[in-house]
Amino acid sequence: MIKYILTGCLSLFLLTGLFAQEEQLEGDSLIQFSGMVLDGSDAMLYPIPYVNILLTEDGRGTYSDLKGFFSIVAKKGDVVTFSSIGYKDVEFIIPDSLTDNRYSLVQLMTQDTLNLPQAVVFPWPSREHFKLEFLAMDVSDEMQERAVANLAESTLARMREEVATDGNENADFYMRQQAKSYYYLGQTPPMNIFNPMAWAQFFEAWKRGDFKKKE
Repeated sequence: MIKYILTGCLSLFLLTGLFAQEEQLEGDSLIQFSGMVLDGSDAMLYPIPYVNILLTEDGRGTYSDLKGFFSIVAKKGDVVTFSSIGYKDVEFIIPDSLTDNRYSLVQLMTQDTLNLPQAVVFPWPSREHFKLEFLAMDVSDEMQERAVANLAESTLARMREEVATDGNENADFYMRQQAKSYYYLGQTPPMNIFNPMAWAQFFEAWKRGDFKKKE
């Protein structure tokens, strides 16, 4: 009986030491992986915001901020994938021979042009079905008058002024403004002084008297 007890205690001691050694090795392999993601398509390097940074083996990751900075806990030897819309994916392998628990990187990404095929969406299976349904539509005079009244410019203008925007509309407007600023990031935005459509709108507003002083 004493022999079995000593054997069990010795096995438990060896397993405890083995688990402690594995935890220590795993802790030594963890590093703080941080850096910046820049656009390297030309000589003007500028940060790329919201780049997806994925640790392929663990299936977790993070993304860069507005200044292209990122930071994540990784392991030595991990494969890191950088991906962003409009840029080519880049893979980077963290060296497994690091002696420090920190590693910094400046990752360059090049722009990639995507040509999407034309897509036409119809609510009916084919143009023939749409034609049949359209010709069979019975629109009464009352419905037509109601549609004309609802789509009148005065009605739409009053609704634009009176109806307040909700949170989704405010967030959508903010995101559009951010996307517009990112679109011309690192370059000079176009000037409407060379836009013929803008000049046409200016002359139409002038003829209507939009620039006259209102009493």
